Amino acid sequence: MTTTAWLLLILLSVLWGGSFFFIELTLQDLRPLTVVLGRVVLAAIALTTFAYFQGHQIPTSAKVWREFLVMGALNNLIPFSLISWGQLHIDSSLAAILNATTPVFGVVLAHFLTADEQLSVNRLLGVICGFFGVAVLVGTEVLSGLQLKGLGQFAVLLAAFSYACAGIYGRRFRQLPAAVAAAGMVSGTAIMMAPLTLVLERPWTANPDWASMSALLALGLFSTAIAYLLYFHILAIAGATNLLLVTFLIPLSALLLGVFVLGESLEWNTFAGMALIFVGLIAIDGRLFARFKF
Repeated sequence: MTTTAWLLLILLSVLWGGSFFFIELTLQDLRPLTVVLGRVVLAAIALTTFAYFQGHQIPTSAKVWREFLVMGALNNLIPFSLISWGQLHIDSSLAAILNATTPVFGVVLAHFLTADEQLSVNRLLGVICGFFGVAVLVGTEVLSGLQLKGLGQFAVLLAAFSYACAGIYGRRFRQLPAAVAAAGMVSGTAIMMAPLTLVLERPWTANPDWASMSALLALGLFSTAIAYLLYFHILAIAGATNLLLVTFLIPLSALLLGVFVLGESLEWNTFAGMALIFVGLIAIDGRLFARFKF
């Protein structure tokens, strides 16, 4: 990891960690699907414009666009919608921590769906530790019935699972320029989101204030468009394994914003669950274990 790669990784973690903060602000005046539609439309316009300025053409073949639509559903439509709905019932900081389980789901899926990423001992230990962390975060509330807070937590976990599926499916876009892959993906998401949002939420009836609209603008341009460009660039210069390190950093910025700006409170199980998930991620990453010959 070069100094440049580290700086870009930290910037990406701030942009993605900040997305939970921006979502929390937009939900004050806008409904979840409306937030997602606004986010992906803004990102699609920005990324498509950027791709054309780079001299790239967006593919027009039906096969590629089918793949864009599937990737858009797995990496944007499903997780963005679930996280936005989940944050109606849980704090942004907790949502960010639960979202950090994405690599835990990813290594399990990769074991069954790929030939070159099988479960090793340290990855299996990481998965077990990660799921224990989730159990601590969720607590015993789920045992007393399906309350909205529990459903909100479950929604974010489903979003993490969807992100993990997208990580496996997204391998097919390696040959496309980063801007083209990102633009096609978010454009496909916008195409699917528009009819759903117009029918289910009638966004024209909303009356957002300037704070909500500013947060939506930041969510679309910074936490989506610029973040995806950074994501694909880091992937190219540092590799997928190093890119996994962003998962350790995202909850930190989300926690700081949630606690110090939104005034969210943290309980003991939040810290304990986060610690277990982080230990699991360290085990999955494997490099620290290899250094000390664990």
